[in-house]
Amino acid sequence: MPEQDDGQREFDLRWADDAEHKEPSARARMLAARWKENPPQPQPFRAAPGPAAPRRSSWVSTAIVLGCVAAVILLLGYTQFRAPY
Repeated sequence: MPEQDDGQREFDLRWADDAEHKEPSARARMLAARWKENPPQPQPFRAAPGPAAPRRSSWVSTAIVLGCVAAVILLLGYTQFRAPY
């Protein structure tokens, strides 16, 4: 099929945009059908935040990461030391 030139493609887009009836998306149709039977409850604009989770210190996280890296380095060094040549 030959490629459409830009003018023809622009005409097709204008024709589609100017359509009198536009079909809603599948998600919009699904939500409309669901809400017809069970309408959603009103929600505040911004819901109240839940309780904040306790945060660990960044030093604790850094120590855990560095400890894991050191353990991997030691494990790799030990396996290289024990490997027969």
